[in-house]
Amino acid sequence: MAFDGYEGWIDNKQFQMISEANYNSLSNSASVMSADLVEYITTPNNYLLPIPIGSSLSFLDNPEINVSQFSFEGLKVCGIKPKSELIKTAFMYLNAPYLWGGKTPFGIDCSGFTQMVYKLNGYSILRDASQQATQGEALSFIEESEPGDLAFFDNDEGRITHVGMIMEDNYIIHAHGKVRIDRLDHLGIYNIDTGRHTHKLRVIKKIV
Repeated sequence: MAFDGYEGWIDNKQFQMISEANYNSLSNSASVMSADLVEYITTPNNYLLPIPIGSSLSFLDNPEINVSQFSFEGLKVCGIKPKSELIKTAFMYLNAPYLWGGKTPFGIDCSGFTQMVYKLNGYSILRDASQQATQGEALSFIEESEPGDLAFFDNDEGRITHVGMIMEDNYIIHAHGKVRIDRLDHLGIYNIDTGRHTHKLRVIKKIV
């Protein structure tokens, strides 16, 4: 939760206490994440611990934390990538089922999707769509946008409840039922399967 300050919950059986010194060391170390959709960490007992894309691996490379008995042989990603890589990363989540609060290929919501795509490319954005809409520079027209910019959509009460990532040629990739690609116009998202608009466009933001 230190990544974005977002509050959540976990089961009491799913955490392990670490010292304040180790926490500070991890917080100050470079972010290293798993780059495969699913990979494994080998535990000291030679068990395979499955982890999804975007899982933090910083503790494995931190010399101040003794985890020499753990190993990871999959692909890693770290550092800031060019903005052009955002859409390539987004495609890795294509057809992932929608799950409110989810952030993995096994279940993901609209803002979890955009946050993870940005995170895997070295950019930090907030958790909820309404929070992400406070970041970056607002654009006046769709034509001013670039692939990787974010489009935000509001409900009948004017509250921002949805976000998607702009692609080339007025397409958008977003999580709605599943991570999918639809058309984007000045009214909002046009669902290519149902033949109707599903989300009303509020604002387009250039985040990076």
